[in-house]
Amino acid sequence: MSEVERDLQLLEALERDPEVTQAGLAAQLGVAVGSVNWYLKRLIRKGYVKVTHLQRRRMKYFVTPEGLALKARLTMQYMKASLRVYRELREAAQEVLSQVRQAGHSAVWTLGHDEAIEIFRLTCLEEDIEVFNEPSPALPEVQVEGTRFTVIFPQGA
Repeated sequence: MSEVERDLQLLEALERDPEVTQAGLAAQLGVAVGSVNWYLKRLIRKGYVKVTHLQRRRMKYFVTPEGLALKARLTMQYMKASLRVYRELREAAQEVLSQVRQAGHSAVWTLGHDEAIEIFRLTCLEEDIEVFNEPSPALPEVQVEGTRFTVIFPQGA
């Protein structure tokens, strides 16, 4: 998770539940409690979050106006990065499908259900390439790694 995503998720979680515990935040973010403590102290030191003590060990967190402005900037950065990755995946899918067409195929097979594969399947639909979810020795296989697609053509193709 990038720093932008982490800070954005942290600010959103504090807005949803100002009385959330650091253990609760750690569970939501998938990080250690000590890391959450450090992230919170950093946001507090920068003036993005204020904290008040409810009880001896319970705290209430408030996202400040500066924190809301930060959240808006982080949201914009996250959206731009997401759109950039989406465009890269679409272009990569179109390049692979061009190779598939040039080799005389109108269908492929691929496994998986992550976001990259879903974008690949959408591109196939738009490019009129049929996608199968089961291995077929007669069809090219498309694999994904990060933002790259690789096509493996059948033997003899």
